[in-house]
Amino acid sequence: MAIVQMKKLRLLAVRDSKEELLKELALRGCVEFSETESALEGSEEASLVHRESSELSSLKTRHASLTHAVSLLDQYAPKKTKFLSAKPELENRVLLDDTGLAGALRTAETIEGYDARIKRIGAEESRLRSVIESLQPWLSLDLPLNFEGTGRTSALMGSIPSRFPMETVSAAIEAVDEESEIFTIHEEKKSRYVLLVCMREALPAMQDALRPFGFAPSALSGMNGTARECKLNAEQSLKELAAEKENCARYIVDDAVHRDELKLAADRVSVKIAMAEAEEKLCGTDSVLVMEGWIPADREQDLAQVFERFGCAWETLDPTEEELASVPVKLKNNKFTNSMNMVTNMYSLPAYGTVDPNPLMAPFFILFYGLMMADMGYGFLMIVAALVAMKKLKPRGGTLAFCQLLLYGGISTFIMGALTGGLFGDAPRVIAGMFGSDWPGLPHLFSPVEDSEKVLYGAMALGVIHLNFGMAVNFSQRWKHGDRIGAILEEGAQWVILAGGLIFAAQMFLFKDNGTLKNVALGVMGLGVAMLLIGAIRSASGIGKLTAPFSCIYSTLTGWFGDVLSYSRIMALMLAGGVVAQVFNTIAAMPSEKGVTPVSGIIFIVVFLIGHALNFALNLLGCFVHDLRLQCLEFFGKFYHDGGKPFEPLRIRTQYINPQE
Repeated sequence: MAIVQMKKLRLLAVRDSKEELLKELALRGCVEFSETESALEGSEEASLVHRESSELSSLKTRHASLTHAVSLLDQYAPKKTKFLSAKPELENRVLLDDTGLAGALRTAETIEGYDARIKRIGAEESRLRSVIESLQPWLSLDLPLNFEGTGRTSALMGSIPSRFPMETVSAAIEAVDEESEIFTIHEEKKSRYVLLVCMREALPAMQDALRPFGFAPSALSGMNGTARECKLNAEQSLKELAAEKENCARYIVDDAVHRDELKLAADRVSVKIAMAEAEEKLCGTDSVLVMEGWIPADREQDLAQVFERFGCAWETLDPTEEELASVPVKLKNNKFTNSMNMVTNMYSLPAYGTVDPNPLMAPFFILFYGLMMADMGYGFLMIVAALVAMKKLKPRGGTLAFCQLLLYGGISTFIMGALTGGLFGDAPRVIAGMFGSDWPGLPHLFSPVEDSEKVLYGAMALGVIHLNFGMAVNFSQRWKHGDRIGAILEEGAQWVILAGGLIFAAQMFLFKDNGTLKNVALGVMGLGVAMLLIGAIRSASGIGKLTAPFSCIYSTLTGWFGDVLSYSRIMALMLAGGVVAQVFNTIAAMPSEKGVTPVSGIIFIVVFLIGHALNFALNLLGCFVHDLRLQCLEFFGKFYHDGGKPFEPLRIRTQYINPQE
């Protein structure tokens, strides 16, 4: 597969056809609009046109209201759905219809109103509970809480920390005015609630006398009636609020019959938002619209029919060299390479005009994943999970790519498990041993435990192949774009060095003490090093020509050593997963060493399931992360040019409903 060729679109359309034209383009989903004003700057027409306006802000507010109403219905009236159920599907043109939108917005407003009232009731309930709690110390007091004294006396309620003895407080008061008296109403561990009665003219002096004891006036003075009466009133208010709150929640539940209408309306507004965002990138006069953007070259004929139907004037152009950085990137994938979109999107899209990494990466990614996991049982679980999810969920986009990657990774894992004889580790051998058999286990071509050294060499050999394949891609790209000398002096030089190394290894292990072959190997490697140094000096400038040979040799040696060694993680993960699985199998079988009993059988099943669930989950993530590292760092580092801007056309985007394909 490859990066889809893009063409720049310039279009003039009649203003009256704007809405219908945008709808047609949204249905086809193949036009990405770009800012038009910049294209008109400096031209005579620039003063005649103006930027288009839209209801984008209002539409976003409506969409937020509708989605909030749906979430409220899910909160107050949860809907039971089937496990792994797919979203409902509707025709695209239904999603462009406004029918029922006004009614759905009114329903959403009603639901939000009830929810807002419930929140206000909750705040009021919290306040009343705080009031009841603050009234507790004063329940034994028969005086109204707003009582401030008589004509000649003053009454003051408050609290004093319990660490001050009451005798000391009373003595301080009597020292100021013998006719004053302080009463303890309620006492707790940290506070003492008191009532001070004194002559009215002595109140300021009493407050000064109480200040050293940490006296704090009560905040309940504004309440009418006694504390007991106030508590009863607050409790009655709580009952009334609870009833109102229950009614509001019931009204929301009653509106749950409109859930699907709200979802449809939310998706319809989503389409309107996409059209409004595109509309704001347009310019025009009172009668004509000016549009500019990008379209896939293979959709030009399809769009030509649309433009002709609406009486548009239009042209398409190939992007210039200056525009390449702004050209959006769309990858053309089949069912196999589409699974790699998840990996590429996590890293970065390729720059326009470079190579699509998905078909190059897919075989290696899936092979490496299978080698790291290498267990028929785990592979079978991955295959089943992927097939069930694809059938039930009918996924699209990134979810579909994930399911496909899970499926292909499961197939690879199953095949590699068959080669290594792994079925939930060594479960068949352990189970046979529980019943007294000395069966050695499933046949295998190689074992990560017994042949770890061979697996390590094989992993690094795969790494060499993988890296050289990336270099071959880069070599072909440089050759295609005219940098043939650079390709020969860099990638070509490294291949010459590699060929000399292979000849040298052959004379060491196959043709021992063959001096002629050794000299040939050294000569070939020397030629490769000379080519590499010439390439480094050629690409450097100024003083860099003196340092380039040293940095080139150092970076090449350390880079290749580190890159190839990095592929040892394939062996490490294969070994780790297999050993952990064997450990869990051994632990599960321990109670059955003297014979299988019902109890030991149950213990085996429980430990087996828990252990392999943990190992499977750990390997599922670990193998993906390490495989991703091999692709994005080692492999991409040889040829990949990232920084591509994703192609984001005007199209129907939905949250709750899938448009029919």
